[in-house]
Amino acid sequence: MSTRKILEYIQSQQDSMVDLIRTLVEIESPTHHKAGVDSVADAIVKAAEGIAKVTRYPQQEYGDHLRLEFDIPTQGDGQILGLGHLDTVYELGTLKHMPWAQEKGRLWGPGVFDMKAGVVYLLYAAKALRELNLQSRCRFVVQLNSDEEIGSPTSTPFTEQEAKRSSVVLVAEPSFGVEGNLKTARKGGCSYRIEVEGKASHSGLDFAAGANAIVELAEQITRVADLTDLESGKTVNVGVIRGGTATNVVPEHAWVDVDVRFSDRQQAEELMCRIETLKPLNPRCSIRVIEGRKKMPLERTPQVVELFNLARKISSEMGMGLAEASVGGCSDGNTTAALGIPTLDGIGAVGEGAHSCNESILEKRIADRAALITAMVQRL
Repeated sequence: MSTRKILEYIQSQQDSMVDLIRTLVEIESPTHHKAGVDSVADAIVKAAEGIAKVTRYPQQEYGDHLRLEFDIPTQGDGQILGLGHLDTVYELGTLKHMPWAQEKGRLWGPGVFDMKAGVVYLLYAAKALRELNLQSRCRFVVQLNSDEEIGSPTSTPFTEQEAKRSSVVLVAEPSFGVEGNLKTARKGGCSYRIEVEGKASHSGLDFAAGANAIVELAEQITRVADLTDLESGKTVNVGVIRGGTATNVVPEHAWVDVDVRFSDRQQAEELMCRIETLKPLNPRCSIRVIEGRKKMPLERTPQVVELFNLARKISSEMGMGLAEASVGGCSDGNTTAALGIPTLDGIGAVGEGAHSCNESILEKRIADRAALITAMVQRL
């Protein structure tokens, strides 16, 4: 069946797709609000009834994760993994000042772009394969996580488990730019807390007896900030600093949180080694480096380029152009790419304004993106 036929079918489903996108957007689901995220999961389970075997992974603190294995025609034992997430960055009550809207050729609302529309595209791609009786070489499994926006602390093991079973991963995160560029590379990232322990003393009566933790930390901040190299893509952002108790006390404690970004594994290893081996300049102070969440980069490998070229060919068959982009943010695609699984990211909604008050997607790009996912799954 031609790609045009797939596109025509998806176009016939667009009204129901918009209805489901609206349903999901109007369920507020900030990561830390388990009830809201679980309500989004409930809506997805209902929409997938009769076309997918659903496995729900209950969680205590965050929302439940979902695995959907779709009942579609297949001719092999392999697996293609679609990735998405159910949570958003918006706090409860955001809908009051940022309500759902369908106007000016766009759909508006918190999480519509990142990435509730993309979740719907995955679902309708499976429906298209089923209804059009399009045979795929592999089964199609979709993993929907509840905590992606905070680094996937509980969902990562499930993502890794599914990725290891898969030959290809398609991540329905939003595209880059209103042109709909796919993401063939993502920087990796790591967070650190650098703690300094000094010695307190009265700044007037016994200044010399103290060891100033803030002064030591300032020196260390200069060291790590100097690791930034914009030309090569390495950045170290000093984000939060705390220290001291009173102006007349030499501070005993101080700490800083930093965000580190890198483009490839070599950069990652270099930056992490430099930060993790920091030594105090003042011998009377001590330093403790605590590693936070970490994701290795999604690198533009030949396998990723091959996936992109297939996507571009399919888009061309629909009369659409397609380009690629490298971005600085991380996604669950970083996790699958780090395992060596070819991963194509940004295959979800076309729009703009992620995490902002003007978050929106282009209505005219709904059908071709869902059709792109459909054709990719069929041909891979």
